[in-house]
Amino acid sequence: MASDSDVDDRKIQLRVSNHKAYVWDVEDIATLRAKHHICGVLTGTLPHLSQQNVFLGVPLVLLPEEVVLLIEKQLAVLVDDPHAHQPASADALKRWNAEREESARTQIAKAEAEKASEKAAKLSTSEEAIRKRKEREAKRAAAARAKAIAEGLPVEDLPASILNAPVEESRPATPSKLALPTFNVTIPASSVDVEWYTPDAHAYSTLNSAREAGIWAYPATPYERAKCRVFQDLWEKGNFMGGGIKFGGDFLVYPGDPLRYHSHFVATVIESPKAPLMPMEIVAHGRLGTATKKSHLFCEWDEEKQTVTYFSVEWAGFG
Repeated sequence: MASDSDVDDRKIQLRVSNHKAYVWDVEDIATLRAKHHICGVLTGTLPHLSQQNVFLGVPLVLLPEEVVLLIEKQLAVLVDDPHAHQPASADALKRWNAEREESARTQIAKAEAEKASEKAAKLSTSEEAIRKRKEREAKRAAAARAKAIAEGLPVEDLPASILNAPVEESRPATPSKLALPTFNVTIPASSVDVEWYTPDAHAYSTLNSAREAGIWAYPATPYERAKCRVFQDLWEKGNFMGGGIKFGGDFLVYPGDPLRYHSHFVATVIESPKAPLMPMEIVAHGRLGTATKKSHLFCEWDEEKQTVTYFSVEWAGFG
C-alpha cells in the first residue's frame, strides 16, 4: 500500500480503525490538550475499575473535525492501524517471548533483592531494639540496688524481677506452611515496540492520500465541509471545542479548557447562506440555550467567500 514518504516522526499518530481516529499514547493526549486545544473523548475503561463509566481512560477518540484540523495543520498523521499490524513470523514471536521472559526474570530478581534488603533492615532493627531493652533493664536494676543500699535495706529483700532483671529474648518464629513469594511483574501490552507493527509504512499526512487509501473519507458532503471550516475558525480564535449533541447543536464552544470552564455557546452549523432556517428552529435553539445557561450560536459558512458569519440567539423576557 502506498504511503507518504515525508511523514514527520514528531507528528502525532492518529490510529484509524473503522473510519474512527484514536490516540493511544498518553503523552500525545496531553500534547493535544495543552498545546493544540484538542480534547477528544476518552472511551476506554480503567483496568481496576472496569465496571464503571464515570472515569474513563485511553484511547482518546477524536471528532472528525478535530482529525481534519490536525491533518490540515500538519500536526498529525493518519495511520492505517489494521494493516500496520503484520502477521508475526515464528522467529519474531520466539524473540518476543524470550525478551518478555527475560524482562520478567529481571523484575523478579530485582523484587527479591529489595525484599531481602527490607528483611535484613527489619532484623537489624529488631536486634538493636533488644539490645537497648537489655540496657534499660540493667540500668533499672542497678538504680534499684543503689537506692536500697542508700536506704539501708538489704539487697536480698528486693523483688526477684529487679535482681534478675529478666529480658525477653527473641524467640524463633512459629513455623508455618511455606508459601511461595509473590511479585508483581509488568508485561508491556503496547504493540508499538514489536517487530511486526509498522505504523510508518502505513502513515498518511494528507486527507487526499488517506482518502485514496480508503481509510478516511471525511468530509464528503457540503454540510461536513462546512462543519470543518466552522470548527477551524472557532479553534483559530482560541476556543476549545467539544461535541454539542447533548445541547441540541453541533459543537460546544469553551473559552478555555473544559476542565476549568463551562461552555459559553452551543454552535449550530448552517452549510450555506441559501440553506433554509425555520423560525421554529430559532425559537427552539434560543429557549434551549437559555435553559442551559448558554447562548446559541448560528454559524453560517460561505463557500464562495470562504468566511464564517456568526449570529447568537438567547431568550429574553419582556415586561
